[in-house]
Amino acid sequence: MSDTSATGRQTIDSLVGEARGIRGDARAAGRILPLLDLTSLGGSESEADIDRLCRKAVAHAVAAVCIHDRHLPQARGLLAGSDVALATVIAFPDGGDDILKAADDSAAAVADGADEIDVVAPLDAALSGDIELAGELVESCRAAVGPDVRIKLILETGRLADGALITAVARSAVMAGVDFLKTSTGRIPVGATLEAAALLLAVIQEAEGRVGLKLSGGVRTTDDAAAYLHLADRVMGEEWVTRDRLRFGASGLLDDLLARR
Repeated sequence: MSDTSATGRQTIDSLVGEARGIRGDARAAGRILPLLDLTSLGGSESEADIDRLCRKAVAHAVAAVCIHDRHLPQARGLLAGSDVALATVIAFPDGGDDILKAADDSAAAVADGADEIDVVAPLDAALSGDIELAGELVESCRAAVGPDVRIKLILETGRLADGALITAVARSAVMAGVDFLKTSTGRIPVGATLEAAALLLAVIQEAEGRVGLKLSGGVRTTDDAAAYLHLADRVMGEEWVTRDRLRFGASGLLDDLLARR
């Protein structure tokens, strides 16, 4: 793991500034492609849309497909025999304080074939000062789905906005055993930012790299993704960057990656 410390404000600013200058090349595109969570969460997807999405995911060996829960049974069949994981969203997109419902919905999703759960943090609670509810949400979902299902907590960093608050919620989730910290739902104007990613990577570094990071919301081009890849390399070390630790949630990124390879 890299010796770079991302805990200081000056260091974070320096790393973010460095990452802004990165442009994606063929090597970056090749590294990013297997980290992709190919996503379709528009809400109006047809069976044909899901079929195309899953076949594309298998053909290009991406990390996962992320879809609404009603499409899980169909997608499970389409992904059978592949290494592509199946993810869905819970409490999406607004989050909520009903952690028992989130846990029940997570269990139902797993019964329908989900391997991974992307659950939105209780944002109103966090903004009102209840930081620990995020950790309680993770614990409830874990109890509902068991140890083998990957849980990603969506922090909606563009809404939490304050760096100290983002860090506190992330730490609560990490202490509760979350598998991934995810920046955004992609449903509000401010999605993933390099600043938020650096804050989350600092928390992950504190946890000795046991937790992953998923970037989503506004990551549309190879150049966009390459900046985050560089940031992760600098903070955590290139050996940390695998599909078990870094993901990109996007719908339009795939075509640009294929064009750059």
